[in-house]
Amino acid sequence: MTAPGPEANGAAAAPAPDGAQSKSKNALKNEEKKKAKLEKIAQKQQKAAEQKPQPTSKPKKESAAAPVEEFVNNTPPGEKKDLSAPMANGFSPKVVEAAWYSWWEKSGYFKPRLTPDGKPMSEGTYVIAIPPPNVTGSLHLGHALTNAIQDAMTRWNRMKGKTVLWNPGCDHAGIATQVVVEKRLWKEQKVTRHDLGREAFLEHVWKWKGEFGDRIYEQLRRLGGSFDWDREKFTMDPMLSKAVNEAFIRLHEEGIIYRENKLVNWCTSLKTALSNLEVENVEIDKRTLMSVPDHDPNRKYEFGVLAQFAYPLEEGDGEIVVATTRLETMLGDTAVAVHPTDERYKHLHGKFVVHPLNGRKIPIIADEMVDPEFGTGAVKITPAHDYNDYETGKRHNLAFINILNEDGTMNENGAPYTGQKRFDVRIAIEKELEARKLFRGKTPNKMILPICERSKNIVEPLMKPQWWVRSEPLAGPALEVVRNGTLKIQPRASEKEWFSWLENIQDWCISRQLWWGHRVPAYLVKIDGQKAEDDVWVSAHTEEEALAKAAAKFPGVDSSSISLERDPDVLDTWFSSGLWPFSIFGWPDKTEDLKLFYPTTLLETGWDILFFWVARMVMLGIKLTGEVPFSNVFCHAMVRDRDGRKMSKSLGNVVDPISVIEGISLEELHKTLLTGNLEQKEVEKAKENQRKTFPKGIPECGTDALRFTLCAYTSTGRDINLDIMRVEGYRKFCNKLWNALRFAYMKLGDDYVPPAHREIVGSTLAEKWILSKLNSTIETVNSNLESMNFMATTAAIYNFWLYEVCDVYLEVIKPIVDGNEVDEATKKSVRDTLYTVAEEGLKLLHPFMPFITEELYQRLPRRPADEIPSIMLTRFPEALSLWKNKQAEEDFGTVNEVVHAIRSLMADYQVKSNAKGKLGGAREQINELMNSEIMSIRTLARGVGSLEVLYETEQPAGCAVITVSEAIHVLLLVKVIFCFVLLSAAECLRSSVRVL
Repeated sequence: MTAPGPEANGAAAAPAPDGAQSKSKNALKNEEKKKAKLEKIAQKQQKAAEQKPQPTSKPKKESAAAPVEEFVNNTPPGEKKDLSAPMANGFSPKVVEAAWYSWWEKSGYFKPRLTPDGKPMSEGTYVIAIPPPNVTGSLHLGHALTNAIQDAMTRWNRMKGKTVLWNPGCDHAGIATQVVVEKRLWKEQKVTRHDLGREAFLEHVWKWKGEFGDRIYEQLRRLGGSFDWDREKFTMDPMLSKAVNEAFIRLHEEGIIYRENKLVNWCTSLKTALSNLEVENVEIDKRTLMSVPDHDPNRKYEFGVLAQFAYPLEEGDGEIVVATTRLETMLGDTAVAVHPTDERYKHLHGKFVVHPLNGRKIPIIADEMVDPEFGTGAVKITPAHDYNDYETGKRHNLAFINILNEDGTMNENGAPYTGQKRFDVRIAIEKELEARKLFRGKTPNKMILPICERSKNIVEPLMKPQWWVRSEPLAGPALEVVRNGTLKIQPRASEKEWFSWLENIQDWCISRQLWWGHRVPAYLVKIDGQKAEDDVWVSAHTEEEALAKAAAKFPGVDSSSISLERDPDVLDTWFSSGLWPFSIFGWPDKTEDLKLFYPTTLLETGWDILFFWVARMVMLGIKLTGEVPFSNVFCHAMVRDRDGRKMSKSLGNVVDPISVIEGISLEELHKTLLTGNLEQKEVEKAKENQRKTFPKGIPECGTDALRFTLCAYTSTGRDINLDIMRVEGYRKFCNKLWNALRFAYMKLGDDYVPPAHREIVGSTLAEKWILSKLNSTIETVNSNLESMNFMATTAAIYNFWLYEVCDVYLEVIKPIVDGNEVDEATKKSVRDTLYTVAEEGLKLLHPFMPFITEELYQRLPRRPADEIPSIMLTRFPEALSLWKNKQAEEDFGTVNEVVHAIRSLMADYQVKSNAKGKLGGAREQINELMNSEIMSIRTLARGVGSLEVLYETEQPAGCAVITVSEAIHVLLLVKVIFCFVLLSAAECLRSSVRVL
């Protein structure tokens, strides 16, 4: 096939050179014939080539990879791991993390250490009560972050010699658990809880808890959490249930808990009140058509619009136009409000409009809450179905008309639409108003749509008789303990939010219309089968106690005519969780545990539940025990995916920590989506997101790398955008650490005996430098752990191991311990320093990476008389003034500067090996330093053949030079010989790099 000409490449044909003779007509004709013939031959060749089968290149024979033997942990559970086999060439998380946890647990190392007489250690106590995860399902990376932080603090304080307790436990998660079990019953048996009845249904819940409740504890073990498992608690345990009943009864009898018919968040699917945390506020920024769970699945309903309609005035032909986003609630309107100063409506103050659908007279009221600029400046008031309107109704003594049944259908007050679904009624009312010529149109309107987190249905504000906690009397002391420093909150932004929320606190609804949970210990009193004129309730631990209290309230009534009806509702999960820090220790009984471990030390949790849980623990703790339940609160950031999106099952970005620890293929990730309650279309969407985020699945990273990553991300920010691949980076750090210690074991030798104490000083500059660096790292780590600055802590440890131990010290000592250029005393000193650095460095890292540090520590020889069985029981490093050596750091810093300059010039001039050079300078002190550290410089610079000091009087020619500092220049002989000249400051006025 002929090569394309210039035209084929997009270039114009070249013109004939000036002066060229024109060709004859026949010559041109002959050339054309020749060209046509050549083209014909070329076409035939091309056609033949296309028809001829193309030879297929034989695949190269791949050398068969050596089969990797599957690791099997043969250590019996609870026994110490057998490390008699040679150390592996590389780090394997699966191998390293095997066996250690069960040995720690069985050996009792997680238990709080007490003095022989049962008192806390003299160093003090450190207690954390785990924020109890919900029993429903598995932990996610947010839980992993929580536990990485808490275990780091737990292990650090344990190593400081304190009496340390990290108390495990689990929350019964009322609404979440009931929803899961109900869905399972329907899926497997096609029955509802109402078909079974309360007792039978609760038996199913307990059975479910028995089958799946321990999964979370296994995950916590895999994460390395050093919990005292013998103290594990569940919020529905008898001891904790006793505490819940006692708290309710005390607060009810004191008037802090009361019962009232008030507005609540209501889920029409679950038919229960919801806490604000169980409501997801979704922003709608334009007209949107949506399906609604308990409505016709084939019908879409309109949201994100502001509808306007007219109320006819009672007197005359006038009207007043109002605007609403919830047209169906107009059936419960009991007022139209305008701003008192709005001139358009001043003449209508005190007058009435007539409801067009039911004829009800509705007053026109003046209220400053109305925004004259919104809509028409006139708003409809529905006190029984809107939180703002509820307050307006109370201020103006309006009627509260509930138009909804519990299932979201219209009740008799919603006539003529009784029995119809709420959003179907919205459509019907619009049509009716149009027919009456009262509808004034719709405009797009940004709005917030409250969605039930569990059912995904739209939440309705609804009037229901509920149990409430009068919060204001409890908030005052909770504010004061932060103001006076008794309780410290980190970060400061969370402290500001604490004041903002508690200073404007609202009463707390604590009853839920569920079956799973702590049943409200309250009884409605009836006389001769009838309720008293005003509902009378008594609270008690037993029905017998309740009857006695009821009789005392009605002294003139024969006790035989008194009967009781127990409230069927259960208490909000947050109520029992609010008692967690002291109920787990046996309160209200004065137990030894309560005396030893309460108040606790730290409450570590996400900032999003600072008010729902933390503030309530503080309020209830002060009220019921007289003490603040913990002295410190640390609010960590929310874990989001790498793109900053909230973790959501429907997005497919919720990752099980075990998947990161063990690794998981994309196919297996897809399978995890099928175990939940996602609809098929949501599953497909989640799969697509997984394909984008984890195209090759998630590599095996191990527990240590995951924990270290999560702590390294932790700062005072509100969010963590976690890239799972960064965990793999820290897994490589683990491999670096593994190889560093493997090198150390080889250089120490089998017969090495460590010094009796860590108080060594070193004989070489490199030793003094690394000990000083170790000392400053110890200071940094302890200081930052004290202030819970985990990002700075992990950075200090990482930098020390990677850039100072691995990159420098281990390299510097190679020719010393392997060669014959130094005496045995120096070699012994270098080995002692190597041992001390390894031992102390592993201890520094242990709170974050417990498994690899235990394995590597166990392979280190022990100091004489050291019989401590585990690294977690050793003393955490403390700084030694003996090691602090500013001069050594400065001198070795100079050495490092020279080394970096050598590397830079060698790279610039492509000198790769056997370079010959000289060092020198104007200062005798620098000359002496260079003379003494020639071996270190040669070793660290790499590729240096020979090196000697060159004095200032010997100025080499033909060298490239680079300025290192005011007093140091490095020279490289262009003929692959480099020379260094350390010059005085006066001589450092030339360019940074030049040729002499």
